[in-house]
Amino acid sequence: MQKIALITDSSCDLSESTLDKYNIKMLPFRVIFNNREYLDRINITSNELFSALENEIPTTSLPDIEYSSKLIENLIYENYTHAIILTVSSNSSGCFNSIRLLCEHYPELQYHIFDTKTIGYPVGEITTQVGNLIRNNNNFEYIVNKLEDIRLRTHGFVTFPSLKYLKAGGRIGRVAGAIAETLNLKPIISSDEDGFLYSYAKARGRKQSILKLKQILFSYVDKSKCKVTVLNGAANQEAEALLNDVKDHPNITEISLETIGACTAVHTGPGTIGLCIFEER
Repeated sequence: MQKIALITDSSCDLSESTLDKYNIKMLPFRVIFNNREYLDRINITSNELFSALENEIPTTSLPDIEYSSKLIENLIYENYTHAIILTVSSNSSGCFNSIRLLCEHYPELQYHIFDTKTIGYPVGEITTQVGNLIRNNNNFEYIVNKLEDIRLRTHGFVTFPSLKYLKAGGRIGRVAGAIAETLNLKPIISSDEDGFLYSYAKARGRKQSILKLKQILFSYVDKSKCKVTVLNGAANQEAEALLNDVKDHPNITEISLETIGACTAVHTGPGTIGLCIFEER
């Protein structure tokens, strides 16, 4: 009989209650300051991170190998036979390859590592969809065959006041050429089919960028039923206003407000607001 573990990394930005609900095991990224280091979601919160950003922009690094090894060893001890591991885009992080190399040391566990080709809460949405399949007693092979379809139906978009955090983290990539901060142009960032961040759209000023997010959302929900998550990175009032503004659309089957985690916040900074859209079928 199969006993399937579900694992993701802390870029997923899932709440503790959601992790518990779906029995999701989480590998924490490291958040590194000049004189101290934290494990994301273990001993640093997003609020603590936002406060610390006033003095220093840290870096992020791969999940701790010792922590990850113990997690997998515990799964084997608990008689798990299979594991589905969902990671942040391999073109944004080395997490995918790191976990792949680690799992090779545990041949007693049959595993599938899936590159979500996205970043932040969309990783979490894909993970919860897999969690639903596990809870409904689908087998390992069936779930693995569903992963790409789930990925293609999951979309993420974020906007933020400044590019300085994206620049500091080396994630600026294809966004740079499309944005001129001197013109007060604000990017709406997404991930492309290869998992690279890019400028999906841009707007002049903060209000217009949030309006653009709303228009992007309606481009999906006007066509089909969707589960929607509004993402909040120290932008409480604006995130709540966006949720209240769209929540009554008849094709939104479920809507919630979630906090952007510390690992993601390192690269987006305070004032980040976003959307995760899952197209239901």
